[in-house]
Amino acid sequence: MYKSQVKLQKVICLIALCAGAVVFIYALGLLTDLYDMLYNMIPDPDELENTRVAGARIYYDMQPFNKLLLYCGILLILLATGLFVTGTQSRRRYYISNYVATGVNVTCQLAAAAWIGVKVQQFRNIYDTTVDFAQLERRLSRLGTYTESRFWFDVHWFVCGLLAISAALLITNLILKVKLMKAERDLLEQGKAV
Repeated sequence: MYKSQVKLQKVICLIALCAGAVVFIYALGLLTDLYDMLYNMIPDPDELENTRVAGARIYYDMQPFNKLLLYCGILLILLATGLFVTGTQSRRRYYISNYVATGVNVTCQLAAAAWIGVKVQQFRNIYDTTVDFAQLERRLSRLGTYTESRFWFDVHWFVCGLLAISAALLITNLILKVKLMKAERDLLEQGKAV
């Protein structure tokens, strides 16, 4: 039982590391798609005749969020490596450092999932309601770069779900580890009594 549980906790720690990497990759990809479509379409206030696309400014408005999202991905990767530094992936008995590393990871993953979910959904609503898609299509159809895709706005559900699953697995592993350590302690006490 202990060997299979240790193998399982190694997999769970790897999932936590992968979840942080997915957030980092998502941050890199989120504005790339919007850049291709909107960057050259942002209205210039100095132009006499506005030939650009209304609402394209969302590309600039999302920059601070995207920067924080990138830092969040890096932080989640570093916190997940903390699981490996403390030996959480391979310890048969957990120590205080393992509980702290697991607790910090779970808290940050759940907070990041909630924050990403709320902010990306807000930006998607702004994108859907403010961008003049008819004008955007007219301008970009000549270049062949126009798309109706909302992929990067929609994939945030996967990212948030992966973070939540990773946090749930870390909690489940912690509970299982506590039960196994208690059972081991009980067996040792029974052996001493004999």
